[in-house]
Amino acid sequence: MSRQFEASVEIDRPVEEVFAYLADGRHDPEFSPRVQKITKTPEGPTGIGTVFRSTVKDAGMKTAREFRIVGCDAPRLIRWTEQSRNLVTADGGYDLEALPGGRTRVRIFNTLSGHGVGRLLAGFAANAARKDAPDFGRRIKAAAEAALAP
Repeated sequence: MSRQFEASVEIDRPVEEVFAYLADGRHDPEFSPRVQKITKTPEGPTGIGTVFRSTVKDAGMKTAREFRIVGCDAPRLIRWTEQSRNLVTADGGYDLEALPGGRTRVRIFNTLSGHGVGRLLAGFAANAARKDAPDFGRRIKAAAEAALAP
């Protein structure tokens, strides 16, 4: 069984800039406090096949995560799938929409799947993520606007 959460936020920056910022997953620690370290392979622009490896801390436990970009259509969408073998894994993405005045609407979503004993934990993880979703969106907005200052 899988569980989904999502958040939408409007960012006061142009869609091309917001896309470039979000496509480089090395920015994730700027808005996701659970991400402690992240690397990207290969160097260069993010595209289909790009892999991000991270160390995250959830519920006091550190785990290694590996995400592969499976969809990338600048400047409107990014999709990823988790390659890791963790109890709970995520597939998700960003949908971006240009708004008047050089603003961008971003929708982030993740579908959490439990594996083995993780099937019991996925519901709890999804509930916690849904509860945090509005704040997560606000953290993305604040980080992107700070990083992309005019």
